[in-house]
Amino acid sequence: MVNSNTVAIELVNCCFFDSGMSWDFFVPVCVGDLVKTGGINQYVVQDVVPPKQLPPYLKFKAALRSHGPLCVLEHFDTGYSVLQHYNSVELGVKEDMLELLVQVVSGLAAALPSLLVSVSVTAAERKEKLNAVKMSVYLLCKLTETLESDSYRQSIITAPGKGGKKGKAGEGLLQWDSEREKVLQALVQLLQLDIRSLWSLSLVEEEFISCVTCCCYKLLENPTISHYNHLLAKSRTTLTHVIQYTYVKVIQLLQHFEQLSSVFAQAVSVWSTEYGVRAIIGEVIREIGQKSSEELAREGSGVKAFATFLSELGTLVPELMIPNISVLITHLEGESHTMRVAVCEVLGEMLVRVLCGDGLDESGKADRDRFFDTLQEHLHDTHSHVRARVLQVYTRIVNSKALPLCRYSEVMELAVGRLMDKSINAVKSAIQLLAAFIAHNPYSCKLSSADLKKPLEKETAKLREMKEKLQGKAPVAVIKASELWAAMEPELLVTVRTELEPTSEAENEQQEDNGRDVEEEKEEEDDRATAVKIAQYLRVNKYRNAVRLCIKAHSCFPESGMFASLSTLTPETLMNTLALIFKGSDEDNSELSQNLPPTPQKEGEKEGEDGELKKQEMLVQYLKDTETFALQVERAISVINTMLYWKTTSVVQEAVQFCVTVCEFSVANSVSGVRKMLPLVWSTDAAIKDAVVQAYRRLYLNPQGDTVRTKAQTLVDSLSELMVDASLGTIQCLEEIVQEFFGSSSNLQSTVVQVLWERFTGKRETSGLNRRAAVLLLGMAARAEREVVLSNLDTLCSVALGEKVTEDFLLARDTAITICSITDHVRQSKGAPFRLPQDHQLFTCLTQAVAEGVVMEDPYWQGFMEQAVRLIYFMAESPDQLCSRLLQRSARLLLDQIAEGGEINKDASQMQDGSQESNEQVNCVCLAQLLALCGCVAFWQVSHLERSVSAELRRRRGETEEREEKEKGPSNKQAANESAMEEELGLIGASAEDTEAELIRKICETELLAEENLLCAFLPLLVRVCSSPGRYSHPQLTTAACLALSQYMMISPSACEENIRLMFTVLERSTLPVVRANAIIALGDLTVRFPNILEPWTQNLYARLSDEVPSVRQTAVTVLTQLVLKDVLKVKGQVSEVAVLLIDPEPHITSLALNFFNELASKDNAIYNLLPDIISRLSDPERGIPSDNFNTIMKQLFSYITKERQTESLVEKLCQRFRTAKTERQWCDVAMSLSLLSMCERGFKRLQECWECYSDKLTEPGVYQPLLSITAKLRRGAKPQFKAQIDEFEKRLTAVHTRGLENVESPEMDEENQKQGGPSERTVAQTPLGTKGRTRTKRGQSKAELFCFLDFLSSLFFPSDAVMAESETPKVTTPIARTSRRARLRN
Repeated sequence: MVNSNTVAIELVNCCFFDSGMSWDFFVPVCVGDLVKTGGINQYVVQDVVPPKQLPPYLKFKAALRSHGPLCVLEHFDTGYSVLQHYNSVELGVKEDMLELLVQVVSGLAAALPSLLVSVSVTAAERKEKLNAVKMSVYLLCKLTETLESDSYRQSIITAPGKGGKKGKAGEGLLQWDSEREKVLQALVQLLQLDIRSLWSLSLVEEEFISCVTCCCYKLLENPTISHYNHLLAKSRTTLTHVIQYTYVKVIQLLQHFEQLSSVFAQAVSVWSTEYGVRAIIGEVIREIGQKSSEELAREGSGVKAFATFLSELGTLVPELMIPNISVLITHLEGESHTMRVAVCEVLGEMLVRVLCGDGLDESGKADRDRFFDTLQEHLHDTHSHVRARVLQVYTRIVNSKALPLCRYSEVMELAVGRLMDKSINAVKSAIQLLAAFIAHNPYSCKLSSADLKKPLEKETAKLREMKEKLQGKAPVAVIKASELWAAMEPELLVTVRTELEPTSEAENEQQEDNGRDVEEEKEEEDDRATAVKIAQYLRVNKYRNAVRLCIKAHSCFPESGMFASLSTLTPETLMNTLALIFKGSDEDNSELSQNLPPTPQKEGEKEGEDGELKKQEMLVQYLKDTETFALQVERAISVINTMLYWKTTSVVQEAVQFCVTVCEFSVANSVSGVRKMLPLVWSTDAAIKDAVVQAYRRLYLNPQGDTVRTKAQTLVDSLSELMVDASLGTIQCLEEIVQEFFGSSSNLQSTVVQVLWERFTGKRETSGLNRRAAVLLLGMAARAEREVVLSNLDTLCSVALGEKVTEDFLLARDTAITICSITDHVRQSKGAPFRLPQDHQLFTCLTQAVAEGVVMEDPYWQGFMEQAVRLIYFMAESPDQLCSRLLQRSARLLLDQIAEGGEINKDASQMQDGSQESNEQVNCVCLAQLLALCGCVAFWQVSHLERSVSAELRRRRGETEEREEKEKGPSNKQAANESAMEEELGLIGASAEDTEAELIRKICETELLAEENLLCAFLPLLVRVCSSPGRYSHPQLTTAACLALSQYMMISPSACEENIRLMFTVLERSTLPVVRANAIIALGDLTVRFPNILEPWTQNLYARLSDEVPSVRQTAVTVLTQLVLKDVLKVKGQVSEVAVLLIDPEPHITSLALNFFNELASKDNAIYNLLPDIISRLSDPERGIPSDNFNTIMKQLFSYITKERQTESLVEKLCQRFRTAKTERQWCDVAMSLSLLSMCERGFKRLQECWECYSDKLTEPGVYQPLLSITAKLRRGAKPQFKAQIDEFEKRLTAVHTRGLENVESPEMDEENQKQGGPSERTVAQTPLGTKGRTRTKRGQSKAELFCFLDFLSSLFFPSDAVMAESETPKVTTPIARTSRRARLRN
């Protein structure tokens, strides 16, 4: 049954509703106030329905349909009951009540507009609507607050993980995230109306306002509500009459809820712009500005929210913040770097959007200059984040073209300086700023500073001439002295009378002080000079000084006629004297000026000349600014180019983007950076590689043009320009990018290929460089699509390798490189090898061109020959036969040339000796080219066997095994299992591969240099040339012979052993740096191939690190770095030779040595194990290294010692070195090394234990001072107990140093532990290596002619003793474990 009291209450309410409303609803402060007895006509809740009885009361649909939104007047108690019993009511009740209230508020928003504009509304109707508004809004706001609190509490309790769901808790919250928007939308619709007219005198009660604002603030506290901020801002904008009290709440919420900064920035912006409440900006800013640095430094002070709020507010309304900016600028001196960043960003927004352009008044310009000065100061801020953000602010200013031209040079210089910043973020921001300067500069970046120098000098000279000409024409303005005197006489008379009046003693002292300047200038040379000085004072209105000096002059010059009247000192006499001095001197000058020749000018002519002068001054200033800008750009480019190889990925990416920017704007020398970043396409960092690829695609692979043909030509032109004068490494890097372009689906590919073929074949007239670039680009395209080249082999042969091949060996070389791009070696094909028959036109052209070039003197022939031989071995069937015939043909041509030369010399026997020498010189060049061909064939023959033949054997074996596997079937299960087990253990494959590797090794050992092989015939000639440098002094011949000999030594161990001593003789005794450098590279390759043979000669390789030629040292350190880091060479004490290069005068060599030790430090304990030996070798008196250089080397090496245990062990080892050191210099070096260690407490203890090792050396200052510095470093931050030990040790050091060990040592000290270390183990010399003799019989009759030719060449020269003696051959030490042939073949 329904409660009778409830029925009675509803009847009463219906009476109120029907007969006119006599009560008012007052919004309560607390929810419980509504059930208490209120004032007269105040609504009171009569019945609070129990939770279990609430569902029958929530049948609002009918009431809403019948009475509309005014039904809230009847059912308010039910809504109030839901609030009162919120924790006990069911979920469905809450949902129904929320839905009802949203509908009621929305209904009121729809019904009120007609009432608000009506003039015939009664007071009762107005009261009724007002009560409905207050009741519905009150219930909706309170229910919303409760639901929001419950939602936030449940979200904290459930705390879902990644990808997890809130489960039942989320379902029980009515899907509040979606319902919240409906609530806010309903409130906004109602509050946007001018509902103030419902109240008496339009005064909205404060409780109603607080109810709405508290609900909004409660919603704002939720971090997930950020996407509804626009609704919240609109709801607050309707309450404009209470915003004057809102700023305090804004500050409070910002301080505790960081996510509200953006919301309130937008809200304050709307309040100030759309509703004209500008005072709130000043109030909020003033409140933030008054917070002290100490308060902001505390945790939870909301400094991040304040900073974000200011930054975003500055972005929205910068013009309204200018009047209050002085309050914020005080934070620039505070400790909070976050606030400094925010203020600087606000200043930047003001400069970009308000204080920019030419229309600023004087006040605006002053503010602009002040703000720019402030920003420039904080480019040197102590905090890196501030520096980075200020640079970003300047980037925005430059991009917006708001930076005055007069500040370009200064700001850009600061930006270039920030490139050296320690902060990575600051460096990146500086690069971005410099890129913005280049993109928006008002100068011409295309000209370099060198190009601008001459125009600047020319225009400066012209400006000087114009000024001199105008000065000569300028009329002299003359003012009569009497006019000047009349103007100053009244004031001067007052001054005279004042000076002559009697004064008090204090005033006299003051006048004496004021007149010191006059007394200091007294006693001029004569009375005339004094008079001139008085006249000068009068001209500049210094009347008191003039009067005093005049009075003083009478006493100094009593006989002067000018001051004679001052014998009686009165105002009249003094004025007369001053008038005489002033008018007399001025009249003299006037007369002099009047005597000058007149210079009449027309007014228009004068103005024209002044205008020309101003234009010339502007031109000169523009050229100066342009030159300064160009210099700064060049400096920035040079610095940023070095950043392309930094270890920080983000910096490299910014540097790449900068290089792209400068290249797009055609800045002078911009191609240098573009080329320098090209090797980064091989970077292991995918981000860097992608950045470089995208940069090249943007610069070169996305051309602009109206047609496809135009775009293709532009692309080819840009790529060709990049390849002009490019190194081989640059071309290889470019291959990766071009290959990717041709591998993609671009509509330009076919057109680009067509344009390239037209350039190569000469259909379009072009230069030789562009033809070579075109054929290389075709080769790059062939990597992606083989048919581009394969289908046009005939064209390549006829154009570049045909009859005119000898005219352009460079084009022929690049053509051979292009054809190589379609071979299996380049494309890494796994199928059957792609090879052409020996009689193919390609090989006919190649062999003919190579053979004919042997007897020519073309400097580009050798490069072509190397690529031609490589191509033959890559593509020809049986390339060894083809190259054998090539060698025969080349040798015959050279023999024929020598024979022809001999006949000519025989017929002209009376020719001069000079002509004979010239003929011999030509033969040496041709002989060098023949030997180079022999070495190249030998090298590629070995490579062909170990790569192509071995790979083909493996392929055939794999096919055979696969075929046998299919034929075998599952008949023998046990055999199959055993076979599978062997395969799993790798026994079958290993055995087969070892057999193949042994076959290849046997061929190299027994067949390649066998007597019947043509390669063998040239070996004695090579040895003779290399061992007879006196006879063979031609540089090209010597270089070619040594290089060819090293290639022969790669064939077999026996060939290497027979000639290794000769090769090292060449390395040490050759006078040609290029020969020594080539020998180092060749010996490095031999070390990799035959490590046991080369190991005894390691010392000779290290000796080249001290070569007198920088290029040789550079080659040596590069080769040794590769050998050591790849564990081919054992790291021994010879590394000290590399350490010496850390102080090499050549910076590039120094950087290579530093890179060596950086890489070596990554190996466990490598440098730690080497340090004692390095110190011993470098401190050896025979080395003679200065102590400063020794300290520099050791400082770098000790920086790699970071482990405490290593430091402790090194302390002991170095102390033991004191015992073996023989000289004072060695003592000092060991002591200095000890001082460079980052010593800890354990290391110090070990130093004390080794006291006896160095105590007798402490009298030497070079030992005492470094050890004393150790105690000074240890004392910093030491604990009291440890500090006492340090002090005691220091006292002992000082006592022994000052008085000697014998006077200080006590018996207790003898009990110290003594540890004596023996010298490092050294390898014991063994018997020297023996050399094997090789006897050979004569060749067959078919090759007799060729051998006669070789014997003839050898007979031209005498044996030489240039080879090392047997005693100089290094002794064999421990053999190096050699990797299997199979492993090397795989690599």
